[in-house]
Amino acid sequence: MTDVPGPLAEFIVGELRRGRAAAGTTQEAFGKAAGFSASHVSAVENGTRALTMDFVRGGDRALHTGGVYERLVRRFGAPEWFQSWLEAEQSATQLRAFEPNLIPGLLQTADYARAVLRFDPRLSDHELEQKVASRMERQATLLREPPPQFIAVIDESAIRRIGGAYEKIMIEQLVHLLDCAERPNVSVHILPSDVVLHAGLSGPLSLARMPDGTWIGHLENQLGGTAVHRPAQLDIVLERWESVRNEALSRRQSLELIKEVVKPWT
Repeated sequence: MTDVPGPLAEFIVGELRRGRAAAGTTQEAFGKAAGFSASHVSAVENGTRALTMDFVRGGDRALHTGGVYERLVRRFGAPEWFQSWLEAEQSATQLRAFEPNLIPGLLQTADYARAVLRFDPRLSDHELEQKVASRMERQATLLREPPPQFIAVIDESAIRRIGGAYEKIMIEQLVHLLDCAERPNVSVHILPSDVVLHAGLSGPLSLARMPDGTWIGHLENQLGGTAVHRPAQLDIVLERWESVRNEALSRRQSLELIKEVVKPWT
C-alpha cells in the first residue's frame, strides 16, 4: 500500500487518467477493473487521495499495460543511486549479499527494517513507513517464478544484537531468518566472530547475476551506495565475496548457530 513519491505520483496519475480517457473508460468501469470504487478513482485523479502502489498495479490491470506503470514507479521512484541495483535485483538469476552489521534487507521483518531505518532522524513517520513498505515489496523477488538463488553471508555480531528495547524485534527477526533459510533457493551462512580479519571489513556488498550471465555489484555506505558495472571493479567485488564466503560456516552449521542464539529467548 506504500504511497508513490509526490512528483512521480503526479506524472503517473496524469498518465493513468489519459490512458483511461483514451480507452473510453469511465471512472466506474476503470475502478471495477482495477479493484477500486469510482469515488476512489476520482479522488486519486483529483489529487485528494494519495496514489499507492496497489492503485498503480490496478491501473495496469485495467488498462492492460503489461505492468508498465509499476515498472516506471519502481525505476524512477527509488533514489538515483539505487535504481540500477533495484532493476538488477528484480531480474537476477542469482543474488549474493554480505552484511557485517545487519540482517540483509531481503530477509528483514518489517519491524526490524523499521527499527534500522528509524536511525535516520530526517525521515518523517510517513516517509519511514514508505521505506519499510518498499523494502517489504522488494522481498517478493525471492518468491517469483523461477526464484533467484540467494546466498547471504552475515557476520555473527549481527545475530547477537539481542536485548533492551529491541529484544522482541530481534528475536522475531531471527525466527524469520530461520524460516527464510528453509526455502530451497535461500542459503544463509554466518561468518563466525573468531574470524577477526577478513575481506568484508570494509563494508557490505551485494552481487546479482543477470540472465545473460553478467554480474552487477552494489556497495553501500553511510550516504547511499554505488552500482558496480566495470569488469575490473566487478572482479574485485567477486574476489572479496568469495573470500568472506570461504570464511563462513556451512549452511547447516549456520542454522544451528542461529537456533542456539535464539533458544534462550524463546
